[in-house]
Amino acid sequence: MTKPAVLITGASSGIGATYADRFARRGHDLVLVARNADRMEELAARLRAETGVTIDVMQADLAVDADVAKVEARLRDDKRIGVLINNAGLALAGAFEAQTAADLAQLVGVNTVAVLRLAHAVAPRFVAEGAGAIVNIGSVVGLVPEFGQTVYGATKAFVQFLSQGLAHELGPKGVYVQAVLPAGTATEIWSRAGADPSQVPPLMDVGALVDAALTGFDRREAVTIPPLQDGAQWDAYQGARLAMVPSFGATVPAPRYLEAAQ
Repeated sequence: MTKPAVLITGASSGIGATYADRFARRGHDLVLVARNADRMEELAARLRAETGVTIDVMQADLAVDADVAKVEARLRDDKRIGVLINNAGLALAGAFEAQTAADLAQLVGVNTVAVLRLAHAVAPRFVAEGAGAIVNIGSVVGLVPEFGQTVYGATKAFVQFLSQGLAHELGPKGVYVQAVLPAGTATEIWSRAGADPSQVPPLMDVGALVDAALTGFDRREAVTIPPLQDGAQWDAYQGARLAMVPSFGATVPAPRYLEAAQ
């Protein structure tokens, strides 16, 4: 059978470019999406020569509504595309009170709205076909408010919840959805965010990160956390969350709150 084509956002460098390399070497045709067309063309030329796959380049800024719409249309109409890698994202340095409203709006738009819109654009076709995969790149920061990256972390918590919700909804219809939660990874996101180099933590190699994520992809994991050394900890986290679910349907407050009110 012909392997499905893979559309990758944020494909000009870092995680996205590495996904492009790995899927090309697996024999998948690619659609690369990013702002920097020159870098994508350079990557595409190299991968075409090395792997022989077909690669299309789409210049698009996912902070711009019209550009998101262009990618949505490609996902709806191009039936070759069977895998969406929602990788494009922004980060923002500085304390919450010092960040500008415009920068925060752009951060939320790229990290959440664009991810949602692209997944929503392709989902009906995948459901109709009973096949397809959506991979959303989140972050461990979405689990750790103590890191202090409040709005960035909130966008990544959105990505994780969206992914898990879509896995619950679309999985029974044949669509695989994976959330990938990297920790600090050696990409350009740090410099683009204006991070103080002296404050950047030790970073994972981007190739190692993507290879681990693809292992989770091949295993059909719902959530892949490459830096988490003890997978049982995630299982325990999930178990504790699920154990609370029956209580969420209670129609009266818990006794501890009733006692406090008396």
